[in-house]
Amino acid sequence: MTKAEDTKELDELRKQLLALLDGGQAHAAFEEAVKDFPVEYRGVVPDGLPYSAWQLLEHIRITQRDILEFSAPPTGGYQPMAWPDDYWPKSAKPSSEHAWDASISAVHKDREAFEKLLTRPGADLYKPFRWGDGQNLLREAMLIADHTSYHVGELIMLRRLLGIWKK
Repeated sequence: MTKAEDTKELDELRKQLLALLDGGQAHAAFEEAVKDFPVEYRGVVPDGLPYSAWQLLEHIRITQRDILEFSAPPTGGYQPMAWPDDYWPKSAKPSSEHAWDASISAVHKDREAFEKLLTRPGADLYKPFRWGDGQNLLREAMLIADHTSYHVGELIMLRRLLGIWKK
């Protein structure tokens, strides 16, 4: 395979990864699941479910940020978090209406930062990070997409149980 063919294939892979991260191809996207979520239901934990919409939203945000920091550690290196305690908020309710909006904004901002990692010149999708156990940028991109889509499905199920999903 020529270098041009390699480049073309990598460009196509990056394009597909970006689409996967944006979601919405085979299921609802993150934006649809959180859009117009009524304030009074954000902290409600439906019978039989372990989490509120707020806890799911924050879990998506916290986990995505952790994966971003693992993939491009800030100065000082990656600092692992304790599972599961550091990945789930304790309170079922957001502290304010602003907290909900800020969490959604942070999800978007961190997704964009991760997408920049994928598309930066010279980014090697396959090269294992010097830290970790063989993870690479490709794996982390798929992990974010998989994790987010799983919890988006939970958000939609929660909305259905609360009678606030109009799709």
